[in-house]
Amino acid sequence: MDFLWRLIISALAVLVTSFLLPGVHIDNGLTAILVAAVLSFLNAIIKPLLVFLTIPITIFTFGLFLLVINALMILLTAKIVPGFQVSSFWTALFFSIILSLVNAVFEGMARKRE
Repeated sequence: MDFLWRLIISALAVLVTSFLLPGVHIDNGLTAILVAAVLSFLNAIIKPLLVFLTIPITIFTFGLFLLVINALMILLTAKIVPGFQVSSFWTALFFSIILSLVNAVFEGMARKRE
């Protein structure tokens, strides 16, 4: 049940972020749920591998390269999920930053309700 609740919160965060940021298009709410699911899967499976492989450049850039990895996860999600388009790398970078902030706000509100 906790996973489903987090998936719904993430889908709402994806929808809100797509409304805030031009260059990101989501067809409908079902697509937002699919984006949240695929993104969480990629972040659980592929992202740790990328982080491990890029440790030297991450250290050299004081961790800022992790933002690039987040943007790449967003672009990969856009390639996988039909109905989700991101116009450029920079849009994906800003999308990942704003998505993290909106998701943190939503999860904080959900914890206060408990």
